[in-house]
Amino acid sequence: MHRRTTRLLAPLAAVGLMAALAACGDSKTDDAKASDSASPSASTPASAAAMTDGTVDGITVKGDVGAKPTVTWGDQGVTATDPVRQVVVTGEGATVEAKQKVFVHLWVGNGTTKEESYSSYGQAPQVIAVDPTQTLAILSDAIVGQKVGSRIVVAQSAVGAFGDPTGNAGLKLGKDDTAVFVIDVMSTLLSAPEGATKQPAPWAPKVVTASDIPTGLDFAGTPKPSGKFQITTLIEGTGDPLAKGQTAYVNYLGQVYNGAKPFDESYTTGQPFSFAVGGGQVIKGWDQGLEGVTVGSRVIVQIPPSWGYGAQGQSGAGIKGTDTLYFVVDVLGAA
Repeated sequence: MHRRTTRLLAPLAAVGLMAALAACGDSKTDDAKASDSASPSASTPASAAAMTDGTVDGITVKGDVGAKPTVTWGDQGVTATDPVRQVVVTGEGATVEAKQKVFVHLWVGNGTTKEESYSSYGQAPQVIAVDPTQTLAILSDAIVGQKVGSRIVVAQSAVGAFGDPTGNAGLKLGKDDTAVFVIDVMSTLLSAPEGATKQPAPWAPKVVTASDIPTGLDFAGTPKPSGKFQITTLIEGTGDPLAKGQTAYVNYLGQVYNGAKPFDESYTTGQPFSFAVGGGQVIKGWDQGLEGVTVGSRVIVQIPPSWGYGAQGQSGAGIKGTDTLYFVVDVLGAA
């Protein structure tokens, strides 16, 4: 199976923070302020303490959700042993449920040294699972039950937050430091297309599925390619249309006309593929052809060589310069 060596397919952007965040074993804004507590214990496990709602004393967080927060530290900074959460902005979107994946912006600070450790603002939002088996409990526990559009401040000892007796060296959080997170919940990521079923165009191949997951395309009875870019909708999502400049998150399967098997797919990877719409990161058939498709949709696209890999093709994927590409694409989210 051809895996992510073509210009179309590049791995989902990995940020150093993502490894650190993996699990170890019209709204109104309030200032985020949480009570001092005992010094962190090196023996505190990653999710031993239940999160409590309160205030986070020693830090003030202001600004609009989605924009980098303005952070002001108090004289003593922030001290917390057990995790404490304060909802600074209450969103008006859907309530986030356990096991969902969500788009978030994150700011991480050291409450003891009063320094910024990391910020995701200025780049595409991060995708994290609201599941303490996949993401740090302090993050997943803070987000579950909150509404899209919310800004949340949470604090805990670095040892407790990361489940490591040394804290987190990569984020400059030592064993005696308090970790502070500002989380902006931007939107949710669908796990599958959602919307009204549509009759596909007669030129489209049939999608072969197993347990509702596309496994291939059946070209029996499919007419020869038109030589033009074409798109047809199988499921019409009710979300916003993809717009130039957004980062789209999709699952896909690609196969050449009359090909015996797919040359690539993302459904079995457990991670959607992301690309900047109109950003020149992917072939023209995706870069221009998917703009305007609504989130939640499943579409099939027919891409001629001129909108694909050109006359040179992609030998590593078994794609000749004369091959027409067909993709089934599920648009799961955008940010």
